[in-house]
Amino acid sequence: MKHIAILGSTGSIGTQTLQVIEKNSDRFCVEVLTANNNVELLIEQALKFKPNTVVIANEEKYSLLRDALEHEDIKVYAGADAIAQVVCFPQIDLVVTAMVGYSGLIPTVEAIKAGKNIALANKETLVVAGELITQLVEKHKVAILPVDSEHSAIFQCLIGEKHSQIEKLILTASGGPFRGKDRAALETVSLAEALKHPNWTMGAKVTIDSASMMNKGFEVIEAKWLFGMKPEQIDVVVHPQSIIHSMVQFTDGSIKAQMGVPDMRLPIQYALAFPERIAANFGRVDFNICQNLSFEEPDIKTFRNLVLAYEAMNKGGNTPCVLNAANEIAVDAFLHEKCSFTAMSDLIESTMAKIDFIACPTIDDYIETDKMSRMIAREQLTVFNF
Repeated sequence: MKHIAILGSTGSIGTQTLQVIEKNSDRFCVEVLTANNNVELLIEQALKFKPNTVVIANEEKYSLLRDALEHEDIKVYAGADAIAQVVCFPQIDLVVTAMVGYSGLIPTVEAIKAGKNIALANKETLVVAGELITQLVEKHKVAILPVDSEHSAIFQCLIGEKHSQIEKLILTASGGPFRGKDRAALETVSLAEALKHPNWTMGAKVTIDSASMMNKGFEVIEAKWLFGMKPEQIDVVVHPQSIIHSMVQFTDGSIKAQMGVPDMRLPIQYALAFPERIAANFGRVDFNICQNLSFEEPDIKTFRNLVLAYEAMNKGGNTPCVLNAANEIAVDAFLHEKCSFTAMSDLIESTMAKIDFIACPTIDDYIETDKMSRMIAREQLTVFNF
């Protein structure tokens, strides 16, 4: 029996993780649940799964959570500090980091320091502080098990292979809702259009990142740290059907691909159960129906975020941290209809040019970089009316 902590249990990944746990209650039990703001769903989850502890990040909603669970044998806490503390509980075997954005960094750091294995769905952790995280993982001898479908695919393809024989990683991208459109067409797209992903059901922030291809840029950076690759060894190919989740090319020219229907429960279950592969009733690929698997180059002139991500990865240091912080401000502005779709890239690029470079940042440097990047991005939103 694995005792699981889920950080971000009310989001898309968190709720699907609970579905997997419910179907495999003989293997997994819920130890900790945390949420940012959705206290109603957190209460519902706590009453159903009976965790040891729940935490709501929004401290203003603590009393609602406490009162709803007062007759349950469940510890109730609030605040970001509490989330970083509960991941260290000794009974936890695996921490699923499904929080969105920068907020996942500190709890992941604390969990690693406490010797917990990580099922990583929060890609921003490695985008912001990949070098620090990989050093901590090595020091504390823990495992990072990727939950993103692309990285899970690569992880599965690499089982039994030698690292020295990897020539290239090939991340697949669906192309999102705007595949084939030019920059002029993107300047006037609406929020509703951007939130209509053709293949995947995700939260609003990740859906917008996917539409702008920043999500793929983040995955490239994440792959660098997860698999110890050089930037030039990581390619992106657009695969609209989302059946091949990613590929690995080896030094003899052969390529391994992991395939499956676009269902996030598959990589979630693989991470939870690893090193076992357990049965599930997820959908299967029907090649009598799915007869066309196509591939094309990403349009980096139109989708500039992918270029910005490669630039940040190549420069290194605190630059990816700037990229992430500026992107979070840009996406939030777009979600509140305060900037256009194409202006998000302009805002990110402008912010990246204004932050001092730190080659070997400490955790305090990352925190300060994140703070300054957000401040400058917000200022530019006001000044330049993106």
